[in-house]
Amino acid sequence: MPDTNVKPPKKNASTYTRYVTLSSGIKRWWMVERLLCPAPDSIQKTNRFVLGLKLAIKSIRSNISGITLVGWGRRPSTEAALRLVQKHDLPYVALEDGFLRSFGTGDEFPPISLIVDEEGIYYDSRVSSALETRLNAVDDLFGDQLLDIESAFDRVVAEGLSKYNHAPVADFLEVGVGIGVGRVLVVDQTVGDMSVVCGGASGQTFEAMLDAACAENPNAVIYVKTHPEVTSGRKSGYLSSVLALWVVSELAVSERIVVLREAVEPASLIRAMDRVYVVSSTMGFEALMLGKPVVCFGVPWYSGWGVTDDRQRCDRRVRTRTVKELFAAAYCHYPRYIDPVNHQQGSIHHAIDWLVHQKAMAKFLHGSHGQGKVFVFGFARWKAFSLKPLVALKTAQRFFVRGDKALKRHDPTASDAMMIWGADCPESVARLVQQTPGLRVLRVEDGFLRSVGLGSDMIRPQSLVFDSRGLYFDASRPSDLEQLLEHGVYTDDDLQRAAHIRDLIVRFGLTKYNLESSVGADWPSDKGPVLFVPGQVEDDASIRLGCVDVRSNLELLSAVRASYPQAWIVYKPHPDVVSGNRIGRVYLAGLEGLVDHVETRASVIDCIESCDEVHTMTSLTGFDALLRGKKVVTYGQPFYAGWGLTTDRCLGGVSFARRSRRLTLDQLVAGVLLRYPVYWDWDLRGFTTCEAVIQRLIEERSALQASGALEGLRNGRVLRLLRKSRVLLKAWTTRL
Repeated sequence: MPDTNVKPPKKNASTYTRYVTLSSGIKRWWMVERLLCPAPDSIQKTNRFVLGLKLAIKSIRSNISGITLVGWGRRPSTEAALRLVQKHDLPYVALEDGFLRSFGTGDEFPPISLIVDEEGIYYDSRVSSALETRLNAVDDLFGDQLLDIESAFDRVVAEGLSKYNHAPVADFLEVGVGIGVGRVLVVDQTVGDMSVVCGGASGQTFEAMLDAACAENPNAVIYVKTHPEVTSGRKSGYLSSVLALWVVSELAVSERIVVLREAVEPASLIRAMDRVYVVSSTMGFEALMLGKPVVCFGVPWYSGWGVTDDRQRCDRRVRTRTVKELFAAAYCHYPRYIDPVNHQQGSIHHAIDWLVHQKAMAKFLHGSHGQGKVFVFGFARWKAFSLKPLVALKTAQRFFVRGDKALKRHDPTASDAMMIWGADCPESVARLVQQTPGLRVLRVEDGFLRSVGLGSDMIRPQSLVFDSRGLYFDASRPSDLEQLLEHGVYTDDDLQRAAHIRDLIVRFGLTKYNLESSVGADWPSDKGPVLFVPGQVEDDASIRLGCVDVRSNLELLSAVRASYPQAWIVYKPHPDVVSGNRIGRVYLAGLEGLVDHVETRASVIDCIESCDEVHTMTSLTGFDALLRGKKVVTYGQPFYAGWGLTTDRCLGGVSFARRSRRLTLDQLVAGVLLRYPVYWDWDLRGFTTCEAVIQRLIEERSALQASGALEGLRNGRVLRLLRKSRVLLKAWTTRL
C-alpha cells in the first residue's frame, strides 16, 4: 500500500492533455472529462481517458510525456493508481463530488459539480489540499466577486441546499419527556467513510463525541442523526452499536436521546438545533452557515480556521477565516460546475438554479413534505418505459398501474397524485378522486419542443406538460395553460427570456419534432397571396375537442378556398400521416380546385417563411407561424387563438368566451414555453429549462444531419419499425 502521507508530485510546466484513469466510475460520467479539461476545442480534442491497469501501463511505457493519472479521492480503489504515480513520478489528480452534487444519490443522479485537486483532497487532513492551500495563502478570497459570492451564500442558506437534496423537510422533532428545551445534534457517519479515516478519527472518536454532547449539554435532548444507508441496512454507522448498548443500559434512550433514522433535509434539521457535534461530516459546515455553534471531534476541512470548537488541531492551518470566506474557497473556487444549458463549465449559480428547480419539481410531484406517491395509470408499456424518470424524481414513490384492480390495491391517499395520458379521465380514476378529497389528477401530454423524431416512432421526449385542470388542446374546458395566459403576471425577465427563446427557435428553425431539413420552398411569386395550410392528424384530440364546423383536412381546404378564391394555396400533409402512423390522408382526386400545390419536399418552416398567411384548424404550425411574424387564421380553437394575435373563424367557440385578455407575442411565448411545460435533460437526468432543451435539440439535430442519420428518422418504414421494435423489447424486458 502506498504511503498516503507523501504528496503526489505536482505537474511540471508542460501542458498535460492525456489523462489515464483506472476507475470505471470516472469513465462513466461524461461530465468528468468536460470539467477536467475545460480547454479550447483545438486542445480538448487531444484530451482522452485510458481505462484499465494494463492499458494504463502500456500508455505510460509508450509515451510518459503528457500523462496525468486521475483517481477518485483517496478511496481504496485509488491504491493502484497511486503506486503508478510513485513509481513513474507522474502527476496525480484527485476527483470528488462537489459540496452541491445532485438532487439524489447514486448513478441515477449524475453530479453537477466536481472537485479537481492536484495537491490532495479536502477530506484528507494528513496532507495539504488545494483548498487548504488557498485558505492559507490567499489574502482576499472574494476579489471582485464579493456580491456574487454573498448572493450564492444567501441562496444556499435560504434554499436549504446540501450535497444531496432529495430528503423531506424535518418538521417532526419532539422534545423528550421531562427534559428542557435545548436541542443538540450529534451527526453519525458510515463505517469506512474516508473523511473519518483521513480526518484523524475512529469509532472511539464517535463514542467520545456522544459522551461529550451528553455531558456538556445536561438539559438538552440529544438528537443522533444516522446516515440513511444505515437505516436501509446497506451500511453500518459508527454509533449504531453504541446506541444499541445504551438501550439496554440504565440510560433511557427514549428520554435522553432521540435517534433520527429517516432521511431529512439537513438545513431544516439544523435550524431546529442549538448546537451541533460532528466528527468530519459536511453537515458541520452547513450548521456554520446557519449560524449554529459547531464542535468538531475530527479534522474536517472547515475546522482549524477559528470558527469551530476543535477537539483536534491541524498545525498547517495558520489563518483565521470567516464562514463566508470558507464558503468562497470551498464552494465557489474549489469545485467546478456544469452549466445545465450548454453542458460546459459554469458557476455555482448554475448549480443552485439546477438544484432549486429539482426541489421545486419534487415538491410539485410529491407534495410539500415530499412524501406523496405518484401513480401512473394506464400508460402503454413503451410510454411508461420512456417516461419513467420524468414522472417522479423519487423512484421509490412512483408506481405504474395498469388496471382498476391494481389501482385499488395501492389505495392512493390525499397526498398522492394520479397521472393519466391525454384529456380523457378513466371512470375508475374519476370515482377514486371523488372518494379521496385532495387526490390530484395530472393529465400528461408531449410538450411543444418535444424531440428530434416523432412521438409515434417512440422517440423519447424532452418536454412534457402536467395539467391539473385539462389540457392545452382541450378547448371544451379551462386548462392550466389557459389560466396562465388569462391571469399570469409576466416580469421583464420573463419577457426578455421569451424574446430570446423566440429568436433561437426562429434562427435555428426549430419545431415540435425537428425532423425536416431546410431545402427552401420553390413556389411562384406571381400567383397572388400564398396561403399555407398544414395538414393534421384527423383523429387528433385537438380537432375532436377544439373544432366545431371544420373538422377535417378536406373541410379546412374547402373553407379556405371559399374565402380566398384567388389565392395560391399550398397544402402539406402531416408527417405522422405521411409516415403511415396516423390517419388524415387527403387523396389527390379530392384536392382538385382546392389546392394549387401539395408540398412534400420543403419543411414546415420553409413553408411558413415562404407564405403570406397560415390557415389551420388547431395545428401547432399556427404557433410556429406567430413566432415568425406571419398572419395566422384559425378555424378551430387552438391554445394560441383568442388572445388577439390571430384571426379566428370558429363560430361558437366556447373557449373564446373565457379568453378575454389581449396578449403580446412575448407574453404568449412566456406562458406557452416558459411556464407551462416541464423540460428534461436526459444526460443530466433532471428537469431543466426551455433554453437547455433548445440547445440539446440544436446539437442533436446537427449531429444527425452531419452523420446522415436524420434522413433515417424521417423515411424508411422498415428502419422505423425496427427501431420501434427495439424500444418495445426494452420496455417489456425492463422492470418499471
